[in-house]
Amino acid sequence: MSFFTELTRRKVFKVGGAYLVVAWLAVQAASIGFPAFDAPPWALRIFILVSLLGFPIALVFAWAFELTGEGVKPESGTRSTRAILTLAAALAALAFFWYFKGQPSYRADTSPNAAVQANAATSPAATINQKSIAVLPFSDLSPAHDQEYFSDGMAEELLNALAKVKDLKVAGRTSSFSFKGKNEDLRTIGKALNVANILEGSVRKQGDKVRITAQLIHTEDDFHLWSETYDGDLSDVFALQERIARAITDKLAVALSGEAGKPLVAVATNNPEAYALYLQASGIFNRREGSRFPEAIAELEQALKLDPKFARAHARLAAIYSLEPIYVPDATQSSRTAAVREAALASELDPSLAEPYAALSTVYVSEGRFVDGRAAMDRALALDPDDVTANFWAGVQSIGGGYTAKGCAQLDRVLAIDPLLPNALLWRGIEYVYAGDMARAETLFRRAADVGLAHVGVGMHLVEAAHGRKPEAIQQLTAGLRALSSGLPADAPAIVAAGVYGDAAAHAAALVVVENAVTAQAGRLTAFVPYSLLLLGEAQRTLALLQEHGTNNEALYLHIFWNPAVRAARALPEFKTFTQKKGLVDLWDHYGPPDLCHKNTGGDYVCD
Repeated sequence: MSFFTELTRRKVFKVGGAYLVVAWLAVQAASIGFPAFDAPPWALRIFILVSLLGFPIALVFAWAFELTGEGVKPESGTRSTRAILTLAAALAALAFFWYFKGQPSYRADTSPNAAVQANAATSPAATINQKSIAVLPFSDLSPAHDQEYFSDGMAEELLNALAKVKDLKVAGRTSSFSFKGKNEDLRTIGKALNVANILEGSVRKQGDKVRITAQLIHTEDDFHLWSETYDGDLSDVFALQERIARAITDKLAVALSGEAGKPLVAVATNNPEAYALYLQASGIFNRREGSRFPEAIAELEQALKLDPKFARAHARLAAIYSLEPIYVPDATQSSRTAAVREAALASELDPSLAEPYAALSTVYVSEGRFVDGRAAMDRALALDPDDVTANFWAGVQSIGGGYTAKGCAQLDRVLAIDPLLPNALLWRGIEYVYAGDMARAETLFRRAADVGLAHVGVGMHLVEAAHGRKPEAIQQLTAGLRALSSGLPADAPAIVAAGVYGDAAAHAAALVVVENAVTAQAGRLTAFVPYSLLLLGEAQRTLALLQEHGTNNEALYLHIFWNPAVRAARALPEFKTFTQKKGLVDLWDHYGPPDLCHKNTGGDYVCD
């Protein structure tokens, strides 16, 4: 008798099929019932594990005990039966071993999120404020699993609402969302983000119905402080967010800022479809998917057709337009004009929004209107002192304007709120390089790389070069430039990197590539050109070009002028002309000299 025939005779296939159906139904019921009774997440995981382990056991029993119409009839113990029983026991033992030893809390130095370990290991020991929280991305439990943008949006909205609470420290969005899709131990996350509590949950959206399940967990002991499930229509989504935010603040016993009756979650729009489009566009913006910016713009414009008074949609549209020229080569001055228009509409509809002023500041700086840019950014920070994006942009602008100490302090504030913000890690690391602190710089660069920053090589190459590792420096700079050279020949980054660290022939070849880029671009240059020329030591050529052309990203190269190692460039007559035409002198006259400059008796700025 064949093995397959024997399996059929003993009804192993029927038992297995019946078991899978019953187990699937039981797991579905448990996934609904467990949260309703405030069961901790590990309870559902154990239930699923036991259900899985029961499958081979059921098959073994079906084999070992022949099922007949007269009931269960023991089969004589054959060698094959004993072998299968032994195999099943071994598989069960292996499964238990994997479950317990495979959990993050048991693994040593093998975390899938290396940035977490780096942050926890290098951050100074500090007492964690018990009134602190991180909001992790919510899981999408919708039937088609196509509502990820919506579940992410719910988590972000709750994060923004909790950030308004006076006595509550809230970890920044980028740091919290860096754990998305990772089975990281909550205690490790708490240490990495320096928070005592974590909010996690799920969203199930079907048609115009939505179910939000949320639970608050104390990270030190994995104790579940609170959990609840909220059901409603999409038109109720802001009310649901308000209930969740209030429940959390009540549980943590924190004081609410402003009037006691004032809602934490403002009703941004009464149109559910417009809100969904806003969340989709915001996802693209938050991930800085530059190639998809036109898609995000179209979604926001459609949202505004549905609700012309949707202030936050106008604000987000202004922010995307303000950055579009950096990411989209074909974007022109019309993008900046649109950003100014949308910012004005947003501020008119809701004067409390900080985002429109931050977007305006970005536009003004790109146009050389540094005084206007500083005023707009100051206004943004006055409206929302803890806004991560505004603080980051302010820090970058300060450094570009020569106010290095102020810029570093602003970046430190950003990293205190959002410790895994990739670009902030990169910029702060570069300033550590300029200050000669290679150890701290390398730590921040590696952390930025761990959280996925594509162009971290524009910082890391400096560390490699400082250690005398030129091949590694070339490799890092090539990778960094590749992410910033859209529209240029594919081999341009490698040729320029080789020119920076190679011989005279490599240097000459790099200059040809850069000059070809200048020729190919009419009017506004890509910032790749001045950045590359400065790295190649061609300060005079850089300054001459910048007096004739603007760029799509002033921040990329301006900070290099304040590197102590390029003092000779600041002494050039062309530098004086550049700072005057660029608008930097107006900024210094208004806010005082930058860190490395002073006025001489003739009223001119002299930069050391």
